Amino acid sequence: MTTREVEHEITISAPAAAVYRLLAEVTNWPLIFPPTIYVDREETGSGEERIRIWATANNEPKTWTSRRTLDAPSLRITFRQEVPAPPVAAMGGTWIVEPLDDGACRVRLLHDYRAVGDDPHDLLWIERAVDKNSRSELAALKENVERAHAAQTQELTFSFTDTVTIDGPAKDAFAFVNEAGLWPERLPHVARVRFTETTPGLQELEMDTRAKDGSTHTTKSYRVVLGEHRIAYKQVTLPALMTLHTGVWTFEETEDGATASSQHTVTLNTDNIARILGPEATVADARAYVHSALSTNSLATLGHAKAYAERNR
Repeated sequence: MTTREVEHEITISAPAAAVYRLLAEVTNWPLIFPPTIYVDREETGSGEERIRIWATANNEPKTWTSRRTLDAPSLRITFRQEVPAPPVAAMGGTWIVEPLDDGACRVRLLHDYRAVGDDPHDLLWIERAVDKNSRSELAALKENVERAHAAQTQELTFSFTDTVTIDGPAKDAFAFVNEAGLWPERLPHVARVRFTETTPGLQELEMDTRAKDGSTHTTKSYRVVLGEHRIAYKQVTLPALMTLHTGVWTFEETEDGATASSQHTVTLNTDNIARILGPEATVADARAYVHSALSTNSLATLGHAKAYAERNR
């Protein structure tokens, strides 16, 4: 079978150790890399870990399991997919961080891959996906590390959680949020939904949401269903004031019933603050606006999930 090998690289104005640390902390990848939706990680030994990644490839949601070996002294991370997603038959590679001087480094990303049945069309599909994702990831890595290293975050990234208590079973509240295709019938603030789940537990959700002022905006998310207690998601079509929005819906049984929570992590888009909120608006104003808008929708959804679970008790 044909094995293809490719390499991508980028130079970053930050110390090599800081760049390596960001690559090693894989659960933060959805916040850094545009293609990554969610990552689950388990340690399997010293310097060894198994990770399950949900990510887009050529704008299609995929999931695969990889084993990684972390070599901090050499600033290298090797990876090999244990359970590839077709049309990939095999995929592996290495992240290599090379110090250039105290304030800069080169990052090289190596891949080797094979296609199922050595199909030329599939090889081309994989080549395009690897090239697109590698370029996207390296550019995002450079932007995130350099911004953090320059300490210019201005508190642009923040997180918060909304929670309700439920006098009913957690599984019913989970079902309400999981069945997002029914939201236009169940949620007043949702005008339209396009919902698909071609791979069990990996959902694509596009919806039109009504704002307080009556306007509607369209968002698109990929969602990862984890058992019957968590749904993680990442928005890929975002409102104008955000460059990042990830979140997790969590459902837990308690002694008295259940709790349901909606956690958000957001990065503000400073380029649009003046256009959306006026020329005098600050980063703090944008934080408050986005927090309020997301909480309003989250609490509305949680409130209806609570009512649904309590009716079904």
